[in-house]
Amino acid sequence: MNPVNIDKWFPPEQQRKYVSLLKTKVGVTRRRAEYFVKLWAYLLLKQHEQRGKPLKPPLIKLDLPEGFVPCTHREAHELFYSHQDRGSERAAGMMLDKLVALGLIEKDFDGNNTCIRIPSSLATIDNSPPTPKDISIVADIFNPRTDAIPVASFLARNYNWMNKKTTAVPQRIARILRNWSAQYPTGMRVIRREDNQDPVGFYLLYPTTMASEENFFLPPSKSLHLSTTNDKDPIQMAKPGDGNCTSIFVRSCQIDARYQNRDRFYLLLTDAQATLKQMQADFPNLCDLYTLAINPSAEELASAVGFQKTGSDPQSSLYWMYMALDKFLALDMAIAISSLKFN
Repeated sequence: MNPVNIDKWFPPEQQRKYVSLLKTKVGVTRRRAEYFVKLWAYLLLKQHEQRGKPLKPPLIKLDLPEGFVPCTHREAHELFYSHQDRGSERAAGMMLDKLVALGLIEKDFDGNNTCIRIPSSLATIDNSPPTPKDISIVADIFNPRTDAIPVASFLARNYNWMNKKTTAVPQRIARILRNWSAQYPTGMRVIRREDNQDPVGFYLLYPTTMASEENFFLPPSKSLHLSTTNDKDPIQMAKPGDGNCTSIFVRSCQIDARYQNRDRFYLLLTDAQATLKQMQADFPNLCDLYTLAINPSAEELASAVGFQKTGSDPQSSLYWMYMALDKFLALDMAIAISSLKFN
């Protein structure tokens, strides 16, 4: 086992997963974590080779070597610095001492060689809870009993900039969501974690009465409801079977920032397409979609799928956006959101 070839045996993309987990430990810099992960993989491979049971590349997971494994400063130097114009065997020895001080390795001398052991406390390092971006997500109906409070909490963060009394917003939003769900639950959907069923995204397709359509041509600030303290909703919900209902107000389409990526928005938007087709059975004359751009990310998403700016507001930065329902339903969402950028 040649230390220089460690990346062929344990690929960099796998190394980075362990590095990201190790960086949470006090004193562990990225460079120290990178050196330690290479060392761990090398000791594991070397021990299996010495025992006549060599592992097959590429490794995808690191197990603990059993006990101490011989490792000279020359081997450590080749592991750490072979692809760099820096370092020496002495520097490699000093790095090993730093890893000892950090509790990442134990070092011993057997009379002939320096021997290194990976402590058992690191055996479960890759069993850490998955990050939000690694968690499996599914689309589901909005459950007013269990989803109202968590959904209201992440929606409130999007309205904080418009309301100084932010402490009261989540409770009020939850109450409104439950009221809307009692009237017409079909247009309310979530995407939720499969492991604990917590909602992490939400959209609301709100069928609008003919009398309320004029709001879409008035200053947008007059139609705010979730972010205000006014108990009277300026836009009334149509009842199933209303032949005069032609408009859907997309009152919300949000994913908690921690869970945002392209796949989750694709899931949310394709689920919205399916929901709108279902709503056409209740409102056969639907043809218009309206939404409010309340922040730059909402505007970016709406623009990506084809919404166009219409009425603006002289009192704020808000404006209405419009899209024909038929165009939305015909979209290939994968193509539509392909240009969106996510952190």
